[in-house]
Amino acid sequence: MAPVSSPHDARPALARARLYLCTDSRARQGDLEPFLDAVLANGVDIVQLREKGLEARAELRLLEVLAAAAQRHGKLWAVNDRADVALASGAPILHLGQDDLPVPLARRIVGDEVLIGRSTHDPAQLDAARTEPGVDYYCAGPTWTTPTKPGRPAAGLGLLDHGVARQDARPWFAIGGIENAARLEEVIARGARRAVVVRMITEAEDPGAAARAAADRLAAL
Repeated sequence: MAPVSSPHDARPALARARLYLCTDSRARQGDLEPFLDAVLANGVDIVQLREKGLEARAELRLLEVLAAAAQRHGKLWAVNDRADVALASGAPILHLGQDDLPVPLARRIVGDEVLIGRSTHDPAQLDAARTEPGVDYYCAGPTWTTPTKPGRPAAGLGLLDHGVARQDARPWFAIGGIENAARLEEVIARGARRAVVVRMITEAEDPGAAARAAADRLAAL
């Protein structure tokens, strides 16, 4: 696959994307770069750095590693929450939660070419994200409770049903608690065709093999 070398390349890459990985900095394992190479070479389409509490300078250093790995494999990478960091790092994607900057303000910072994703947790938020100007994709969940979002109740499989019933050209991803192959099968059975995962890959004994299995399953749909 050709490298995603500019924001202009990002939109078709997003349209093709099926498997989206959120990872921390791998500080405990000390293997961020080889980990990224393993998962991006085996079917992860988008990788997002998600680690709360980082100072901007530290996050930018980590994003340099993320960007280089994504460039090597022709994949996309994303910044979580912070439009200023997305602009400074040259990220192709900024992902915003419901409590982050409003999309119009984020657009003023990052410009029109950066893709913006939106988290949604209930049918009203999902419907808004489907049509909100400036949103390029959205995530529906958490399908199950997850330790990456402590205190947030599960939205349940019903939110996926709502997304499938209103499916249109704007890509959307099931997210939250999709920690193994059985749960991936559950969201697929409800009609989801894209998924955001964390522990399924980050806690796998062989992250590359776990990525390949999930990617192949989604690609077969």
